[in-house]
Order: sequence, then structure tokens, then C-alpha cells
Amino acid sequence: MLAIAGRRSLLASAGALLAGIVARPSSAQSQRRIRFAAVFADQDIRAEAMRGFASDLRGEFNVELHLNATLFRQGTELVALQRGNLEMANVAPQDFSRQIPAWSVMSSAYLFRDAEHLRKTFAGDVGRDFNRMVREQLNVHVLGPLYFGTRHVNLRPRKRIATPADMAGLKLRMPPGEAWQFLGEALGANPTPVAFAELYTALQTGAVDGQDNPLPTSRTMRFHEVTTQFVLTSHLVAYDLLSVSARFWDGLSQAQRDRIQAAVDKAIAQSTQRHLEQEQEMVNFFRSQNVEVYAPNVEAFRAEAQRRYLASPLSQSWPAGVLERINAVR
Repeated sequence: MLAIAGRRSLLASAGALLAGIVARPSSAQSQRRIRFAAVFADQDIRAEAMRGFASDLRGEFNVELHLNATLFRQGTELVALQRGNLEMANVAPQDFSRQIPAWSVMSSAYLFRDAEHLRKTFAGDVGRDFNRMVREQLNVHVLGPLYFGTRHVNLRPRKRIATPADMAGLKLRMPPGEAWQFLGEALGANPTPVAFAELYTALQTGAVDGQDNPLPTSRTMRFHEVTTQFVLTSHLVAYDLLSVSARFWDGLSQAQRDRIQAAVDKAIAQSTQRHLEQEQEMVNFFRSQNVEVYAPNVEAFRAEAQRRYLASPLSQSWPAGVLERINAVR
């Protein structure tokens, strides 16, 4: 009897062990997969923030980060979300505006004063209205704006700039495209399209008088070597939208949605703070290189740019009063 009892005990232990082995893969398979696609590189500040996002969701979600456009090429992420071929992506506001013309206002110059104004706008009624458009018309859910820098004017001549009138006659390199060229005009300059790879030489030879980019980009490309000043015009607060497929979002419990939103909010806050710190580091660096860095009359630039936008065909699709509503956000 003792032998039989021993064998039964051994068999029970083996069964329990086998059940545990089988259970572990089942637990791993129960994790929801989130494939995240973005064009920014693995070394980008935003990549670091998204690695934190993935870590915060570990255990309940398996977050796969596909960076540097390795899963979907730039501009195709939104369609992938719409078709259910992707759970989450970093989407440019310009991509939304291609399908929802009213969204073009969200990528116009001098819309946001700074990163905090951007955050507050999307956290308020205006942001909810625009995000609702995306949800209802594109079947995509916006989680929040991911800031990645503010564009400023960088000039070769030593001419002091205070207002848009001081930019008259200056050949300012702007990226190719109608919207970018209009932005150059709104700054008061003579916009000139030049390929980014050719820009250093164009500045060096005087083919153009200046360029605009976030300060970290200007340092990476060593534009300070062939220019004399940075005018902190703050004309474009750059951001993308962390977004998820509505089909995926609707399949989650409220607790799961809350956990994802909290992780996104944390990633956005950390990335924004690091970008702001880096931008201040760039100001100090350029000054150490004997390059002048100063702020013009930004309100004069904002008033002139918004006047030009409202008088142009670009604003015809904008919701009535949207600029006033965004300007009023404090």
C-alpha cells in the first residue's frame, strides 16, 4: 500500500509540474501585443521615452518598438492604423490633415507658443474637438502630442532682426513644398527651396542667407560654423501624435486603457522635459562658439503670420474662430 501511495504521490507531483509548464506559455500568450511604429531613430530622445512606455506596460502588454521606419515607411502609419494592421504609431499632424482638411491648422506657424501651450491645448476643449474628428472620421484614437523641438531662424548676415519687416530681402532656405514656402513668406523672408543635404554648402557660399530648424538639428549639421546668429523666432512648435487603432482601443477594458494612457502621459512628459533641456544646452553651446542667440519681438511675428494665414486659401477649411480659441488657452 505504501508503494502504491508513493507512486500516486509521485504521479500527482509530476502532473502538477506539467500543468505549471503548460501554464507559463499560456500566461505569456495572454499578453496583448502592441506594435508601435515611428520614423525616429533608436538614439532619439523619443525612443528612450517609448522604451520607458514599454517597460511600464510589461506583464500585461507586449510592446514591440519598430523605429526608424522599419515596419512602415513614413506617411503610411496612419493608414496601417485605420486598416487594423498596426496597434500604435507616431503620426504627424500633416498626415491627419491629408484626410481631414480642418486639421491643417494644427500644423500652421505660430499656432502654439511653446511646448506647455501645446500640451494645454490638446488637454482642453480644442484638443478634444480635433481628436474627436480623428476618432469619428478615421477610426483612430489620439493619446497625446509628442513634442520634439521648436524651429528658429538661423542667419548668415549680422543684420539684427526684431520684426518680420527686418526679414525682407533675406533668402531663407525652407523645405520644398507649398506649405513650407508659405511659412517662409509669413516670416517676412524670401523663401528658397534647398535640399537639406545641400544646405551647409548653400549657407557657406551665400546661396542662401539663412535656414530654420530646431537648435539640436542645427548643431548636428554644424550650421553654426557658417552662420553668425540664431534668432529665436519660435515659429513652429514641432510635435507628432501618439495614436492607436480605435479597433484595438475598443477591445481593451477600461483598466487597460487607463494604464496605457498613464504610460503615454509619463513618456510624453519625460520626452518633453529632455527636449527642453537639450534646447537650452544648445543655446549655451552656440553662445560659447561666439554665435549670437537672441529673441526678437515674437508677438509681432505671430501677429503677422496669423494674419497671412487667415488671408490665404490655406485657412479656408479651418473651423471658425479656432485661432482665437487656441490663442486664448493659458
